[in-house]
Order: sequence, then C-alpha cells, then structure tokens
Amino acid sequence: MSSKVLFGFHAVTVRLKTAPQSITEIHVDASRRDGRMRQFVERARDAGMKLVESDDAALTALAGGTRHQGVVARVNALPARHSLDEVLEEVQGPPLVLVLDGVTDPHNLGACLRVADGAGAHAVVAPKDHAVGLNATVAKVASGAAETVPYLMVTNLARTLNELKERDIRVIGTSDDAEQTLYDLDLTGPVALVLGAEGDGLRQLTRKTCDELVRIPMAGAVESLNVSVAAGVCLYEALRQRSQRPG
Repeated sequence: MSSKVLFGFHAVTVRLKTAPQSITEIHVDASRRDGRMRQFVERARDAGMKLVESDDAALTALAGGTRHQGVVARVNALPARHSLDEVLEEVQGPPLVLVLDGVTDPHNLGACLRVADGAGAHAVVAPKDHAVGLNATVAKVASGAAETVPYLMVTNLARTLNELKERDIRVIGTSDDAEQTLYDLDLTGPVALVLGAEGDGLRQLTRKTCDELVRIPMAGAVESLNVSVAAGVCLYEALRQRSQRPG
C-alpha cells in the first residue's frame, strides 16, 4: 500500500476524523505547548495514534517545507474512486461538479478543493496533462478537503464533458467575453461548472464542448478573478439557488 505525508492541523485532523486507521504515525513539535497543540495531541491519543516528538528541522524535512504548523503525519493512501461514474452513482439529488481546465498551481488547486467541499460539490475534475496532482501542499491549503472531495484526473477532458452531457448534466463554462452572466442561469439542476486557468482561461476545445458560457460580473478595475475565488463565486451561487428551491 502506498504511503504519503500530510501536514498542518486541518489536513491531519480531517484524516483523524475520517480514516484514523490509515495513519501510521504522527510527528509533533516537542517545543510547542499551546492550547491548539494540546487539544490536537489529546485527540490523537484518544484515537490510539502513535505520536513522535520531533524538532522543527525534522518536521520541515518530513513535510518538505516550513509550513507544517508543528504537525506531520505519515499515512497510507485511501482507496480511490477511480472514475467519475463511480462518484456520480452515489450522488443523491442533482450533481454539482467543478471542472478545472489548466490549473497547475497547487495553492490554487488546494483552495478550489476547499471551496468545493464547502459548497457541497460532488467532485472536482481535471485533465491529466494540464493540471497539478494531489500533493502535500495541495492537502495543506485544502485544509482537509483533499480528503473529502474526489479529485479525478481524466485522460481526455472534452470526452469527459461529453459523457457528463450524456448524463443530462449541463456543462457551463466561464469566459470573460460571454454575453450572459452567472446570475442569469438556473443552477438548481445537474450542473458541471468549468473554469480555466487564470490568464489563459478555457482551452478552445473545452470552450467549444460547453453547453453555454457565462461570465462573472466585474464592477471594478480588475478584469478577472483568481480561479479559486471564481470557483467560490460559481459554486456558492449554485448552492444558494439549490437551498432556496422548494422541497
């Protein structure tokens, strides 16, 4: 079974909550005695975890950087749902999918996963050849959402979008030059929201494959939003509409 490293309070706490049996050991900063660390250590011990007291240098080496917050865990990889079909078969109600086309920055991906979790998206989809994979930085920024939101990397994004349409899921792309805005659409039904990388936007084939294009209204001087912020605007508009739907 493959193993990896998680670091930071949020990422490790979520794994403690969702799959404690997958954690092999947790390294904590022996010099840190504040309330947050004491609470974390108590929770880990209650869960029967093996705790290893380490110094900052050892934690930095394990985490591959200094932003570990004094907590680094060695974990076994969780069984993955290998296809979007598997994920969608488990969905109750209208699916909500976030599709990222060309997002290569791990901080942006982590933030997108975090907002996808918060808005109740059922999956995040990205192409294998134009995207960043899950790594420790993504998990740290995602604050646990990398453990809860399926992140599916597909070989052919356009084909996957067409498969979504065959399931009667509307594929809605975002573009600064679209005529209609996000707020003109009914997002209460099955929807896949497609966002491109900041600057480049959607690739041409991805754009052509979408059922329709929308823009986020911009009232100030800047022309576009960071992709994770745009994902939050789009997903939470879908959540707002769904929460107001009768029944």
